[in-house]
Amino acid sequence: MSHQRKMATSDENNSSLGDEHVAVQKLQPQANFYERLIKLGAFYKQQFSKEPDFYVRVPGRVNIIGEHVDYCGYSVLPMAVEQSIILAVGSVPKNDQLQLRPLDEGKFQIFDSDLNTLDIKLPKTGGPAWYNYYLCGIKGIQEQLGKKWRPIGMQVALSGNVPLAAGLSSSSALVSAAVLATAHVQGMHLDRKLLASISASCEQYIGTHSGGMDQAIAYLAKQGCAQHIEFHPKLKGTPVTLPAGSCFVVANSLVQKKKAASSDYNERVVECRLATRWLAKSQKLPNWQEFIRFIDLEEECNLDNAAYAQLIEKQLSKPLYTREDICEALGITEQQLEMDFLTPSTQHMQQFKLRQRALHVIQESGRVVKFRQICEQLQRRPSKQDVEQLGKLMQQSHHSLRELYECSHPDLERLVALSVKQGVSARVTGAGWGGCIVAMCDSVNAAADYVKVLKREYYAQLPTHLLERYQPNDFNEVVFATVPSNGAELFVQ
Repeated sequence: MSHQRKMATSDENNSSLGDEHVAVQKLQPQANFYERLIKLGAFYKQQFSKEPDFYVRVPGRVNIIGEHVDYCGYSVLPMAVEQSIILAVGSVPKNDQLQLRPLDEGKFQIFDSDLNTLDIKLPKTGGPAWYNYYLCGIKGIQEQLGKKWRPIGMQVALSGNVPLAAGLSSSSALVSAAVLATAHVQGMHLDRKLLASISASCEQYIGTHSGGMDQAIAYLAKQGCAQHIEFHPKLKGTPVTLPAGSCFVVANSLVQKKKAASSDYNERVVECRLATRWLAKSQKLPNWQEFIRFIDLEEECNLDNAAYAQLIEKQLSKPLYTREDICEALGITEQQLEMDFLTPSTQHMQQFKLRQRALHVIQESGRVVKFRQICEQLQRRPSKQDVEQLGKLMQQSHHSLRELYECSHPDLERLVALSVKQGVSARVTGAGWGGCIVAMCDSVNAAADYVKVLKREYYAQLPTHLLERYQPNDFNEVVFATVPSNGAELFVQ
């Protein structure tokens, strides 16, 4: 039983449900986020002149290995971080209004809406307004409940310390928190896997074709270990104990990249789907159009990892494919390509790097499985060579993300180069194009030394406006060692 679970006692209605469900816990002063929740509760009372009914905490995450593979059906190996989105929530059964009040009022506007006329408006340029992520969560529960949905008013105060647009899943944590809060107000059984699935699918309302990793770790995480999360044939989380003594460091490049504000992420999803169909057609499968995930084709053709990579190298021989190439190979018109194969945010695409994207996904999926196997071997017998092999897998992952998936950034490369100089294995984590790296250090002391080097060589060289913002706290918000934390939690006082 985890440290935080020991500190919190479940209420009688939920105590028999076990880890599969989000239990309602009594908030205890020893919890490391206690002061944040109390501060948010006081803000809630100031806004709504009453105490909140309950609190929700949903963590951000760092993915240790397995990038851009979840939407292709393959497993990932993330852990929840201590930074989290927190909500203070009260229900108002006699009205049907949603009232959202961010603690950081200077940065985020307040938002009110009628729950009977929920409307998620997406801008033509730039990312969605912050509250649209919350509305996604409500809409997800509304769709799940169907006719059982009741427009019960909700008053919500919220706060987050997950860095924004940094690849640590701040947006998915907000969606997942909204799903959990709304489900509880609606009286649903709080099944972790169901809520993770709802949270993943409802991000489509803001135009993100999520693979489900962020939401799965948000709900399935356990304190003290990473999770090997599988999506096929069904969602499954297996705790993975990381090497004894090792310490993971997250370093934020401070290059912000919002998935929903750019088409880069969705372009990669489309290229993977096109590559899957191309390969399915090459194998003369009559239903080739139905294959959109690499894992489904793997199963159909009974391919192992090496055979899959060989198939890609043989069938996708060109470095670049045009629309004409794809239409000819698939026997479709350009109109069909636009209607049935491209998404609204990818209609502009003229060229496609099918070979590179496919090779990255298949090889990265193999690295995830090897990483878990080595961690399990290390539990049975310590081995310096095995720990070094984990570092090599992280380095290979980064190289592939930079060269084959092209989702790195010059500032991320600077951080990785500084890591290599220190003998530390590091890789981009999250969608990329900015955001963070994750690095594996041999010990807490090695991590402290490594962080000092990054502060001196990278963060102290930042432009003045960033120095003014982050230097007063010695850059601790943007570069930090982290330990695996619990998944979604629900508290009462």
